[in-house]
Amino acid sequence: MPLSLYDTQARAKRPFVPADPARVTMYVCGPTVYNFVHIGNHRPVVVFDVLFRLLRRTFGEDAVLYAANITDVDDKINRRAAEDGVAIDVITERYLAAYNADMVELGALRPTFQPRATRTMDAIIALIGRLVGNGSAYAAEGHVLFDTQACEDYGVLSGHPMDEMIAGARVEVAPYKRHPADFVLWKPSKPGEPVWDSPFGPGRPGWHIECTAMIEQSLGLPIDIHGGGIDLLFPHHENERAQGACAHGHGGDRTYARYWMHNGFLNFGDEKMSKSLGNVALVNDLVKSAPGEALRWALLVGHYRAPLEWTGDLVAQSVKALDRLYGALRRSAGVEASDTGPDAAFLAALEDDLNTPAAMAELFGLATALETATGPGRAEAKGRLLASARLMGFLFGDPEAWFQGGVDEALKARIDDLVARRSQARAAKDWAAADQIRDELAALNVEVMDSASGATWRLKERT
Repeated sequence: MPLSLYDTQARAKRPFVPADPARVTMYVCGPTVYNFVHIGNHRPVVVFDVLFRLLRRTFGEDAVLYAANITDVDDKINRRAAEDGVAIDVITERYLAAYNADMVELGALRPTFQPRATRTMDAIIALIGRLVGNGSAYAAEGHVLFDTQACEDYGVLSGHPMDEMIAGARVEVAPYKRHPADFVLWKPSKPGEPVWDSPFGPGRPGWHIECTAMIEQSLGLPIDIHGGGIDLLFPHHENERAQGACAHGHGGDRTYARYWMHNGFLNFGDEKMSKSLGNVALVNDLVKSAPGEALRWALLVGHYRAPLEWTGDLVAQSVKALDRLYGALRRSAGVEASDTGPDAAFLAALEDDLNTPAAMAELFGLATALETATGPGRAEAKGRLLASARLMGFLFGDPEAWFQGGVDEALKARIDDLVARRSQARAAKDWAAADQIRDELAALNVEVMDSASGATWRLKERT
């Protein structure tokens, strides 16, 4: 079936038809790099990574251009730098490296482009100049503001009346604004903050203008897909769309993004996960007790548009789900997988607005098919399972390594010692000692495999 995606602006699922199938463009709002990024911020990373993989399969790897930005101009970065007594770029480089390391742990492909606000400043300033030049923005008391009244379809993306949007945005009340909903494109820098020269005076950009400039510079406008968390729908994406349409609309065509996609909140208890609320789980902490692949699975068990509750049980269930798939691969270790594509039912689930829960159900069916297949059918069944799972970013690991992955170095050393002592006991025909060590290993959930080349071990599958 053809790929269909839910378009937030259309309020409907639509067949995905890019403007140019030879050049498919996608932009997703990335993090502000002032601290480690929590697992909630990684939900869009994983969701849109699946879409990136699917688009590359559909249109060709070289045809898909994916940009995920980095915000490195922000008040929170300024405060963190001041607290740590270091330059601002020390903070941004430190936490950008941590964020990229998290992406590796979660099995996310690196986007084609990772634009940064500080490296897009000339484009930001030029874009503001165009908005001022065509009457969509105005200068006032050292600021440049977007004139929402000059944008006749302001609010079309979020679909909220103006008074609701003003209340929801908690807009700054300022005497220099023509309208309460007008938002800052450029503002004076405070003492100690980064500052750039511009025709509007020395200062720094507002938040919304950065994304439009980064899209224009890395992908060009309009784009096919714009993604991000639902919390960004208003005011960020609404303002971004308005300024972008006013700067680039011509000949009646005010398209900024052909499809808008938003993932739901990741909730921690009864509230969305947020650093400001203090209810966060950091990826670099979570991977100390669970494989990154299991965290990825947990982020995809619910449909991307629905809220997802993050719990320890969710992670444990995700580990067990992957145990089942890796277990099927381990039990078919001697089978050479055939070179086949993803299963048709699995692919249909993904192409139906990234229905990952349905796709995961198909993976379990494919694992069962592998377990029950006989003869040449096993190679084809294994090929279909691997091709399908890998399209979602799973099962790239070695099955044996998966079942040893939850063992820390101290326990590995203890198991290795027990296995070596058991081998020595068996060689000496001390069967009582060998059996005692075997029982001790079983208590550690360890299975020993004896062969002519020696003994090896693995963890038993978790039940």
